[in-house]
Amino acid sequence: MDRSQLILIGLPIFLFCSDLFSLFTPPPPKPPSHRPNQPPHIPHQQRPPVVVPGTLDFPSQLSPLLQKPSGLGAVGYGNTVEINFCVSCSFKGTAVTMKKMLETAFPGLDVVLANYPPPAPKRLLAKVVPVAQMGVIGMIVAGDRIFPMIGIAHPPAWFNSLRANRFGSMASTWLIGNFLQSYLQSSGAFEVLCNGQLVFSKLKEGRFPGEIELRDLISKTLTKPSIVTGSY
Repeated sequence: MDRSQLILIGLPIFLFCSDLFSLFTPPPPKPPSHRPNQPPHIPHQQRPPVVVPGTLDFPSQLSPLLQKPSGLGAVGYGNTVEINFCVSCSFKGTAVTMKKMLETAFPGLDVVLANYPPPAPKRLLAKVVPVAQMGVIGMIVAGDRIFPMIGIAHPPAWFNSLRANRFGSMASTWLIGNFLQSYLQSSGAFEVLCNGQLVFSKLKEGRFPGEIELRDLISKTLTKPSIVTGSY
């Protein structure tokens, strides 16, 4: 076996092992969530002295421009928005843009990004595809010795056609397998939940939400009055 054949055989095996390693490696732990716009902690010894301003005699005469505006940002504290999106579909850029927009519109809002996995049957088939890839490639390389071992004296016609162009057959097998694996790992989802309540679903709507649309949906959910039942 010359050097070119070793490269053609070793490259698919190396790529397959890297795919298996990335497939079964557990995801890294999530970093601890932090509140945006939260002032840094200052030790007790280094805190500056607090200056108490004098009381104005006529607070009603203050200009409205100097008063602190009361916007919707105050309702962000203590609330969580989850954006579950398809990582393999390259939706991460849209999710990060929405995250920055919501954190700016609602200071203190905790926005969490997470992967939305595909259904269990698709995940199972995605793990079977690399095994089938290596089986076909191994059959192309050493099929003339494998068939007699399983009791087939004369290889079938499709094997001879694959052996006629080994490089093209292995390259086609690898490309088709990667395409199938990418398709099976994709969910096409972009789901937005506010405090556990679904406010937008790409799987239902068939489109992405607009920034103004998503901001209005989150605002309506955060400002919705909660009904508290109790005994009198």
